[in-house]
Amino acid sequence: MKVQLLGVAIMMILFSCQKKESKTIEEDVKIENPILQEWKTEFGVPPFDLIENKHYLPAFEEAFAEQKKNIEKIVTNSEKPTFQNTIEAIERSGKTLGKVNRIFSAVNAANTNSELEAVSKEIAPKLSSNKDDIYLNKALFEKVKTIYDQRESLGLSSEEMQLLDKTYKRFIRSGAKLGQEEQKRLREINTKLATLSQEFGENLLNETNAFELFVDEERNLGKLPTNLRAVAAQEAIKRGHEGGWSFTLHRPSINPFLQASSNRTLRKKIFDGYANRANNNNENDNKAILEELASLRVEKAHLLGYETHADYILSNNMAKNPKAVYDFMDKIWPKALKMAKEERNALAEKMKEEGIEEKFDGSDWRHYVEKVRNERYSFNEDETRPYFELNAVREGAFALANKLFGITFKERNDLPKWHPTQQVYEVLEADGTHLGVIYMDFYARESKRGGAWMNALRSQSKLDGEITPIVTNNFNYAPPTENEPTLLSFSEAETVFHEFGHALHGLFSDVKYESLSGTNVPRDFVEFPSQVMENWMSEPEVLKLFAKHYKTGEVIPDSLIKKMNEANEFNGGFATVEYMAAAYLDMAWHTLKDSIKQNTNEFEKNEMDRLGLIEEIIPRYRSTYFQHIFRGGYSSGYYSYLWSQVLDADAFQAFKETSIFDQETAKRYRKMLSQGGSKDGMELYEEFRGREPKIEPLLKSKGFMK
Repeated sequence: MKVQLLGVAIMMILFSCQKKESKTIEEDVKIENPILQEWKTEFGVPPFDLIENKHYLPAFEEAFAEQKKNIEKIVTNSEKPTFQNTIEAIERSGKTLGKVNRIFSAVNAANTNSELEAVSKEIAPKLSSNKDDIYLNKALFEKVKTIYDQRESLGLSSEEMQLLDKTYKRFIRSGAKLGQEEQKRLREINTKLATLSQEFGENLLNETNAFELFVDEERNLGKLPTNLRAVAAQEAIKRGHEGGWSFTLHRPSINPFLQASSNRTLRKKIFDGYANRANNNNENDNKAILEELASLRVEKAHLLGYETHADYILSNNMAKNPKAVYDFMDKIWPKALKMAKEERNALAEKMKEEGIEEKFDGSDWRHYVEKVRNERYSFNEDETRPYFELNAVREGAFALANKLFGITFKERNDLPKWHPTQQVYEVLEADGTHLGVIYMDFYARESKRGGAWMNALRSQSKLDGEITPIVTNNFNYAPPTENEPTLLSFSEAETVFHEFGHALHGLFSDVKYESLSGTNVPRDFVEFPSQVMENWMSEPEVLKLFAKHYKTGEVIPDSLIKKMNEANEFNGGFATVEYMAAAYLDMAWHTLKDSIKQNTNEFEKNEMDRLGLIEEIIPRYRSTYFQHIFRGGYSSGYYSYLWSQVLDADAFQAFKETSIFDQETAKRYRKMLSQGGSKDGMELYEEFRGREPKIEPLLKSKGFMK
């Protein structure tokens, strides 16, 4: 008996030691992992200088465990469900997970490597599973439903009512009302979708980085600007060549080459390389992946009671249903296509004048646009590049924000970054008080996905004290060379203003709840604040704020502004058709009512034939590299750029009716942005404008109405 008691005592001591050891290990994880620590950096910015690849996975695991415990506390709380102990508690439950996921997603998109890709591959299905564990939790949903059913008698503020409404609908849209077997299948679909989406993005990045067009004869560079020649020469050295120039499928590399080179064979090679990314029947091919993605999305929509994936997505957007999207686009498509055909004919004629009798091709388009612009308007884009030095353009966006809203930007070289070329700025109100922080990552590299985008590293909120926003802008511009800075085209400079508009949306947020702050708005509203900023770019008053020759300091002349703006109107049909073809393609994939019966290329061709798309134009994104809809969050939502253009053209008209720097209009505009997703998008717009938007300003801006 004594031996047994002694054994029990020893076991208890061992168990106690194990518990202490377990606790110590858990505490050590938090102490040693800079992601999980309280960030004692100034303004609470992420300590990128301390974070290593190895820290992300354990940080995710700890965050998952923490949210699971928080949800369990809500479910097992014996008190009567209230808005505070349920809805706000759910809002708080994933605080650490949100913190970890935001910085990981930002770094993985902008500066990835094999270790981060491995983490992403492992975490993607876990994020999906974690979300399902919350929104398919029957007991939790019952508490939410109890509060939702009593909502009119709870005396909630409008923002609290919006949070309750969105939380309840999120449960419904996530399958909370489904039966057990249906929920099981939904979980399987969500996990598979997360994995496929991850693979799609990896394949595209690998395929993009693998391509190279090597040019060994200088005459084949045509009129490529000196700074871009230097960038291409650096790329050639990086790829193992002793001389020559290498061009990639990143837009700052491919587009200038297509414009400048007179060698049709080389133009065709790089154009086809871009057009066939992840469509080459190799290890990076995306056709089978996206076909499975589309089919699973149909099945998921059916499980949730919707006819198509588009019906499911759009029921939560301003458009509400696919018919509204098609009706909207169908009003513009014929006008845009007619203009594009006229442009095509002018370009083909110009090629014939040069004695080239071969058929005009899509790879010829950008080359002859420059020639026609030069001929019609005496304009060459290379004339304007010296006035759009990258840092000057950034300062132009800052100067515009100062004139409109009084805010200023203070560079902070002392704050940690995820890449040494990043720039970091503290954003200050007119009275000098802190508003937020913005990171700007301008340059293309193999570790960065293509395009331009904005992230929130920390969203504004007031639920647990004043939390100020930290946002990022990310681009893919050619880096400066030893002898010249980065000089942008007009459209590239416009992109700086576009992404800065997203940043302002995040910075101006002034709401209580993080899930309603900043850019947490319907997909067809989110592009409005970014696109409205583009309108200022072509205004002489704005250009004179920053467009100064990088060598001489000369302000851009009025005569050049006039030529540039007139020349930019040419090729508007191409730009609209190229974009809209992709928007229609997105809708085609997501209005499927059953699994796809054709292969990807056949499906895409049939849709383009239905539209009457001319063969010299391909969609801005073909299916196999349409990252917006198969890797990002724009499925059934790529139309939103055009939808938002209606809003932005009408909103800018409000400034034009008074002054483009009108303070009162700017104050109303900022108030609209500050409310994030706390109100319906159209309600916010009507508060700003006093009415619904009109389409006429957009049609005029595109040259479709005279």
